[in-house]
Amino acid sequence: MDEYIDIVTSAGIATGKTALKSEAHKNGWYHNTIHLWLYTKAGEILLQQRSHKKAIHPLLWDVSAAGHIDAGETFIGAALRETKEEIGLELQESELEKIGVFLHESSYANGNIQDNEFHQVYISELRVSINQLKPQEDEVEALKLVSFKQFKDLLALSETNNHFIPTNKSYYNFVLNAVKQKLGL
Repeated sequence: MDEYIDIVTSAGIATGKTALKSEAHKNGWYHNTIHLWLYTKAGEILLQQRSHKKAIHPLLWDVSAAGHIDAGETFIGAALRETKEEIGLELQESELEKIGVFLHESSYANGNIQDNEFHQVYISELRVSINQLKPQEDEVEALKLVSFKQFKDLLALSETNNHFIPTNKSYYNFVLNAVKQKLGL
């Protein structure tokens, strides 16, 4: 879906301009996205397998729920909306904890995309069974829970195992460390 998004500077400051997501990607304009990582108290992280229909990194495993922030939408509003749309989970604002902002700059020849995004990164405890989640067909191929050890092991081999996006290794470690800290581990 090609929605309007707010354009920001390379420092993440609002410009007051909006553009279609496709235009932002074509022109390399900076914008915000949300990433929500869900974890369990048993020490697991919910991973989403990107749909085979995705232009970028189809079938690789990634963040629990993510997406672009609509023009004028708040970060929290986008996080709640994307989580409901992508995996059918309704959360409350009080259940989200922001752990940081992560700048992602990548070029993709297969779609003529220059992706310059500030990921607004949140974590939240997953308090329902994974079986109760409803993956959005066009976005999500599958969902799974992995232990922190499995996450770390898969990440260590991400250049060769076709599991995670290999260029995101430092970002994934940042998230894993934040979740472990939240759980006091």
